[in-house]
Amino acid sequence: MQSFEDREDVEEWLQPLGWDAFWRAVAPFGIELPERADCDADIAAGSVDEASALAVLKGMVRLELVQRYGLRPRDVMPWHALH
Repeated sequence: MQSFEDREDVEEWLQPLGWDAFWRAVAPFGIELPERADCDADIAAGSVDEASALAVLKGMVRLELVQRYGLRPRDVMPWHALH
């Protein structure tokens, strides 16, 4: 299972995931999400497009994982940029 050191790790992990990959990747975390079948039905009915549904679902997962693991923003040391 994926592990995270900071909030940006979660973002970077979620960002490239497409619809099918998203569902496979988040399953081990046991996050309470709408049922995939319901989401698929909404997309098929034209109630929502896949990109919008995926963006909302990724946001839900991001919030849950950040809270669950107490993730803080990545520590950026600005003085490194000076060299």
